[in-house]
Amino acid sequence: MKKLLIGALTLLSLNMPTAFAEKPAAEALLHQMNGASQRLNFELSYILIEKNSIEPLLYRHAVLEEQQLEHLVYLSGPIREVIRRGEEVSYIEPGRDPFTIESGSMVAPIIPFLNADVDYLSKYYDFIELGRAREAGSACQVLRVVPKDGLRYSYVVWVDEKNKLPLRADLIDRDGEVLEQFRTISYSVSDQVVDILSGLNDVKLPDVLSLPKGQILESYWHVNWIPNGFEAKELNRYRMANTERMVESQMYSDGLFNFSVYVADSDNLSLKGQLIRQGRRTLHSLVNGDLEVSVIGDIPPATAKRIAQSVVISPESATP
Repeated sequence: MKKLLIGALTLLSLNMPTAFAEKPAAEALLHQMNGASQRLNFELSYILIEKNSIEPLLYRHAVLEEQQLEHLVYLSGPIREVIRRGEEVSYIEPGRDPFTIESGSMVAPIIPFLNADVDYLSKYYDFIELGRAREAGSACQVLRVVPKDGLRYSYVVWVDEKNKLPLRADLIDRDGEVLEQFRTISYSVSDQVVDILSGLNDVKLPDVLSLPKGQILESYWHVNWIPNGFEAKELNRYRMANTERMVESQMYSDGLFNFSVYVADSDNLSLKGQLIRQGRRTLHSLVNGDLEVSVIGDIPPATAKRIAQSVVISPESATP
């Protein structure tokens, strides 16, 4: 009887879908969450809790004729909205003219992992099951996303068991301190969201801006060390409006966190050896010869310091 049971279980495992049979449960759950967030028509009401603030937000997502529609509304203070229609994202904020850029994702406080590349993240993060819990009145599977190198932050994520949507995400530093929380208050999955968001296609929004490409291909400095998985984006050069200093900057991203490196001539206003963390954001600045190097981003202070110290200045090159 025991042999028959083992044989039956073996046959069952061989007939399981390959995608799920090969992936650990936590990683498979993240894939399901990512797929649900792009396939379902849903609405999330949630709050973003930071050290000194609580921001209520409303996020809607729908798929209309294979076009992804998203709408994020800030529910307190001046009117602020972010609208995505396919590959165009529009930003409406007080004190500035609305603008539209070509992009497939919002730069906004939406719950993490909604549009994450789970396969790419799995190279640099471990996904660990923590068990079951309850959030926003729903049963959830809880998992932790932990960096393999210990050089960045981690997340604990609550995923709705029924619809596979993320209902909560806690950002945690290496000491276990919670830096910020996304917590859903209420949500719904309904085709009525399609009717609501279909009106976005009739709204007159600004034309897509023609953003300049990276202004320079090479520079007189380079970053000699970054954590594995971070990829460099375009290198830019511009003049600061308030000080007239010329600055070069380059952003790096691993698909979950971002940081930027800034290099400029040092002056009396330069922050010599400053290391500041406010919530998830770290600023580290140092003077390297006649230049000021600053690293700003969603990374731990020790990581930012190591990146800044690794910046190498070419001795034969002049300052910008």
